[in-house]
Amino acid sequence: MGPGASVDKVKARIGMVNFINTAPLYEVWRRTVHRPDWLVTEAPPSVLNGLLYEEKLDLGFISSHEYAVHSARYKILSDLSISATGPVGSVILFSRFPVAELAGKRVLLTSQSQTSVSLIKIIMEEFHGIHPDYAAASLREAWAKLDEADAVLAIGDEALRLGEQDSFPFQLDLAEIWYEQTGLPFVFAVWAVREKFCCQDPDSVVEIHQELLRCLAEGAQDLRSISTLVAPRIPMKAQSCYEYLKKVEYDLGERKQAGLKLFFDYLIKRGEAEAQALPLKICN
Repeated sequence: MGPGASVDKVKARIGMVNFINTAPLYEVWRRTVHRPDWLVTEAPPSVLNGLLYEEKLDLGFISSHEYAVHSARYKILSDLSISATGPVGSVILFSRFPVAELAGKRVLLTSQSQTSVSLIKIIMEEFHGIHPDYAAASLREAWAKLDEADAVLAIGDEALRLGEQDSFPFQLDLAEIWYEQTGLPFVFAVWAVREKFCCQDPDSVVEIHQELLRCLAEGAQDLRSISTLVAPRIPMKAQSCYEYLKKVEYDLGERKQAGLKLFFDYLIKRGEAEAQALPLKICN
């Protein structure tokens, strides 16, 4: 919130994922959007999920899983996602064994993303027919127990850091496996708006949506300099960061929507979401 702004003047509370994968959008936003009436909260997807559900945010990036579970509460902004067609490089199962040998093995699951946790279970159980011994772990716990784990699911910046260490002989890119099995992109996160906020302040929704799309377009044109700026956070080489960010996709076209709906079908089949998760409610 800008200097001198007060809480009662805030018109919109916005949730931004604070991973490098949002840098092409968020770095431009930081530099060019100066709106003290728009309060931004940075957090991992799992935290933003809870804040939006509890009505402590009005809109923001949330896990696709969160939308599926609570779709009655939300609409989705068009043309915005965090997704990949093929390997993405930052949603990885780091393993000491090939996937076929993970049955009964201890697999640590990140608490930072509901979507990735559900996706790894779909890949293991639905695609490969195996059932590992899953254990939920916070980020700190996962790092402390790396030597004890047979495999660990990491996402975002932590996946990039583990990848730089090269500690595990097998790295399974979840988006790549999904694409190989389904022929469709995978959508990890969507930009959701509370239904109530859409009704209360539709003009703000339109204005924020336009700014997000503008920032994304400018970020795509400035990807090399953004990569150089954010690479030290991992740390990783600027060229490696650039190659990674080129894999991350941000649209929500027809094929992305088809991939999202198929993911929801799996969640419904597995009892993790109700059938009301479909159809998608797109807010244009």
